[in-house]
Amino acid sequence: MLTDTQIRKTKPGDKPIKLTDAGGLHLHITPAGSKIWRWRYRFAGREKLLTLGHYPDMSLADARAERDIAKKHLRDGKDPAAIKKVEKVIGRRKEGETFADIAREWHALQKPQWVERHAKDVLDSLEDEVFPIIGEMLPGQIDAPQVLAVVRMIESRGSIETARRVRQRISAVFVYAIASGRATTDPASMIAGAMAPLVKGRQPAITDLDEARKMLRAVEATPGHPVTKLALRFTALTAVRPGTIATTPWLELDGIDEGQTEWVIPAARMKMRKDLKSDEKRDHVVHLSTQATETLRALRSLTGRGPFLFPNGRHSHKPMSENAMGYMLNRAGYHHKHVPHGFRSTFSTIMNERFPADRAVIDRMLAHTPKDKVESAYNRAEHMARRAELAQIWADLIMKDAPAAAELLQGPRKILSR
Repeated sequence: MLTDTQIRKTKPGDKPIKLTDAGGLHLHITPAGSKIWRWRYRFAGREKLLTLGHYPDMSLADARAERDIAKKHLRDGKDPAAIKKVEKVIGRRKEGETFADIAREWHALQKPQWVERHAKDVLDSLEDEVFPIIGEMLPGQIDAPQVLAVVRMIESRGSIETARRVRQRISAVFVYAIASGRATTDPASMIAGAMAPLVKGRQPAITDLDEARKMLRAVEATPGHPVTKLALRFTALTAVRPGTIATTPWLELDGIDEGQTEWVIPAARMKMRKDLKSDEKRDHVVHLSTQATETLRALRSLTGRGPFLFPNGRHSHKPMSENAMGYMLNRAGYHHKHVPHGFRSTFSTIMNERFPADRAVIDRMLAHTPKDKVESAYNRAEHMARRAELAQIWADLIMKDAPAAAELLQGPRKILSR
């Protein structure tokens, strides 16, 4: 049998040298000085040679341990060489890997296909809701009742939709663990029918024109910061998603004083799959009505020196939270009646009622793609001229008898408590 002393003393020669251990294990020393652990075995009637590793990275004791693992595979009727190839692709199963270990590995694998915000949300939900309860357990120790207990705790807060998302993520981790040989069942899939029912409802939105006008007047008369009021007005005028509005940089609208009439929102900032966000053809064009332009010019006097149209009240280098607009609506008396995202429904409902023949154009203005996959692939018509007309018609409708945007700069402000 080999010894470490013998290995260290053996110098390379003109020809390969073979130092034999036991059980088919030997060290192959090349003329260049490489020392390679190899194991000779027979499988399916054929003699085969398996490379285990390099000395000194793999010690003699480690090489013998690897040989013994390979022997076990052979006794089980499996080709050790084939198993090594699989392990090279998916990684060897490690003893003692916890659910949290596997979940982080799964997350790292999925992350490249997700937008940053979604990737963070997935990991945060696992770290906050799942890991504290079952994260340190081995996959084989986790059963359906334990997973159900995790989601029950989330449901108890009234977060039914969050509970369902968390269950789906737990299930995805178990599916990955099964595929990589570290679990045999998915207990999260077994509890789907035991979860609290999800009653889906539309986000609250006022879709009557007179009521929508009344709401905007009420908001603008409520004490609050003028930037928030202008953000709500701009959201109502453009029907752009509040999250996109809140993070808009002035760079996208730096030509507003020179007659800019179109706002191009890069695909990277739009709600769509990550693989589409780098496609400039997916940029969304918003036609600016005279009222939208007026709103931006009033806003420029407040925030024009900073990076964002609507900055954070405490940190001007950061964008406003879209929650600020929601809180403003709540203070004006519209809690559970209308949310910032509801302006998209307001616009869509009112304009479709008046212009049913323009349904496709209105959908384009909302950055919706046709539901029909064939139509989505081949119909690239953008209807720019009509979109500009409808944008102005909408602005005239919703802003009828509204005060000038500049007047909002002087309106009542919220008194901050000390």
